[in-house]
Amino acid sequence: MDPLDRAQVLLLCDLCQKAALQSHCELCQINLCKACVGEHLSDSSKRHKVVPYKHRTSTPNANYPKCSKHTQKHCELYCEKCDIPVCSTCISSGIHHGHKLTNILRNPSFIKEILNNDLKELEKRICPTYEEIALDLNSEKINLEKNYEKLTTAVTIQGEDWHREINIIVNKQKSEIDEMKTKHLAALNEQENEIKQTTSDVKQCIHDLKKILDSNNVSLTSAYNSRNAEFRSLPPKINVSLPSFFPHQINTEQLNQMFGSLSSLSITTEEHGYTMKTSDTVSCPPVKQLLDEPELITTINTGYRELYSVTCLSDEEIWTRGNDKVMKLYNLQGKLLKSIQTKSGNTPTDITVTRSGDLVYTDPDTRTVNIVKNDQIQEVIRLRGLRPHGVCSTSSGDLLVIMVSDNKQSKVVRYSGSTEKQTIQFDSGGKPLYSSGDYTKYISENRNLDICVADCGASAVVVVNQAGELRFRYTGHPYTNKGSFDPVSITTDSQSQILTADSGNHRIHILDQDGHFLRYIDNCDLKYPWGLSVDTRDNLFVAEWISSKVKKINCGLKHCLYK
Repeated sequence: MDPLDRAQVLLLCDLCQKAALQSHCELCQINLCKACVGEHLSDSSKRHKVVPYKHRTSTPNANYPKCSKHTQKHCELYCEKCDIPVCSTCISSGIHHGHKLTNILRNPSFIKEILNNDLKELEKRICPTYEEIALDLNSEKINLEKNYEKLTTAVTIQGEDWHREINIIVNKQKSEIDEMKTKHLAALNEQENEIKQTTSDVKQCIHDLKKILDSNNVSLTSAYNSRNAEFRSLPPKINVSLPSFFPHQINTEQLNQMFGSLSSLSITTEEHGYTMKTSDTVSCPPVKQLLDEPELITTINTGYRELYSVTCLSDEEIWTRGNDKVMKLYNLQGKLLKSIQTKSGNTPTDITVTRSGDLVYTDPDTRTVNIVKNDQIQEVIRLRGLRPHGVCSTSSGDLLVIMVSDNKQSKVVRYSGSTEKQTIQFDSGGKPLYSSGDYTKYISENRNLDICVADCGASAVVVVNQAGELRFRYTGHPYTNKGSFDPVSITTDSQSQILTADSGNHRIHILDQDGHFLRYIDNCDLKYPWGLSVDTRDNLFVAEWISSKVKKINCGLKHCLYK
């Protein structure tokens, strides 16, 4: 029998405070005697759930304190004689046999403690959280004008481009019309000249014939040569098929699709919440939806002396890169499936996997980017005066490479095969986007096609759009930043969230696609996280530098509302 049930005869109804309790309402969390059950159920505004007291849910109310003697138990009762809270184990011990026991929530001193705890929670956690949310909203309002101006500018530029292209088409067709008109006129003028010349010849013949007839000169008559047969043969008539213009009917819907479309404005509201324990210390970054704690799923020992990179070949297999010339493929059970040695025997700087499943690695010493196909290594890119650092394979099949020149300037270059397609180096003001110097730099493409670089030399995550225009820089979260921001690797997930390893602070920052801080991953016993990769289920793989372990983590971060 539940030890609390032994004390039931000493507990009174919470309503009348006279009769012994017999029932319990699990909705209202109050105890009832037989007579008061009917009165309690008469309140039809709630769906009461009254059960026999001994069948009540055993989970204690969150407001119940923990027992000072039995730390795993909560105290639901209060001993009036001993003037202390007691738990079920205390009662079963017999120490409080015969003492008057009451519901602890009716004890004045404990009620005051609850009020103090509520006040502490309101002052230290809830109110600051609302204030930070208000600051965020104010910041969004400040940026609103700028963001909508960008949209208007983009639409205007598209309109100007369309007008320019339409004017080119119109002017081209006008030019073609003028050319056809000139040819037509020239043909008519040529025939007109021929007709005029023939008419002049006919009139001359008429004049000569009249002169012969009037003179009765036999010699003129005998010399006459008729040209009538020549004049009867009329010149061919010019038939011209005049050009026509057939305007295409304007399909407004198709025109809108070709011009471009605006995504709809989505304004959603969601309850703000957080998970709080009585013993929690206050540390409230402005997260608008409280999420599950990241959970460590498995750990893989790679055998490297130092580990730097991890990339997912599939949801079951990962490539790793350490401090030597060998790249290793493991399954999630930690079994080594394959080893590939670099062609030069040098240590690679970064690895990635293409859409077709081929391994790509960068070799800064030989200034090359290489691909492994059927266990054969092929040189894809050879640089001059530049050393490749981070590399990633894009959704379109291109390669993005972050590289440093011999004079220490950095840039991102997009390659299709071995062909350079795009270079990203400066912002709109002509300033370098990335730090100079041979600092660690890693790169990833987001689902929205942004290009994200973890630039350790600048202590920043630098994000540009597909055209290479700067979108934002993230330099750490101001509310809870423990020390210098040390981003050494980067990856993105299916929600276009950006994850970067802050190695020196033993944590991972998670941002939304617009650079707003969402949360840290600083549990799972992370020590010097370095390489990052995400599988198709958004599980995060973390390569730890010193321990040389790869940790698979469920981030617990699905649909974040923070903006």
